[in-house]
Amino acid sequence: VRATIARARKLRSNLTDAESYLWRHLRFRQIAGHKFRRQRPIGPYIVDFVCLEKKVVIEVDGGQHAQTQTLDDTRDKWLRSQGYVVLRFWNNEVLREVEAIKEAILRALTEPPP
Repeated sequence: VRATIARARKLRSNLTDAESYLWRHLRFRQIAGHKFRRQRPIGPYIVDFVCLEKKVVIEVDGGQHAQTQTLDDTRDKWLRSQGYVVLRFWNNEVLREVEAIKEAILRALTEPPP
């Protein structure tokens, strides 16, 4: 557990450009007053962003995602089994279409889970 927390702290200080850009839109309860945390441990995983109150996880994927697809699928399945909604966006989507992404996040926060 301590190793996971230490790793999360390290990741927080080394956000990618896309993660940093999205964080500027999530922090300070900017989306309908919902609090997000970044690089947060949940079970055996560290998620990019999470709204714990609504159980919404946001993952921002770069080019390495193609190589880790199976691991990401396993992780998403586990998170969903714990009641989380998982949203995944590509780095370039975050950097080019942040308003559309914020709308998708707002829908996930306000609509009942499937």
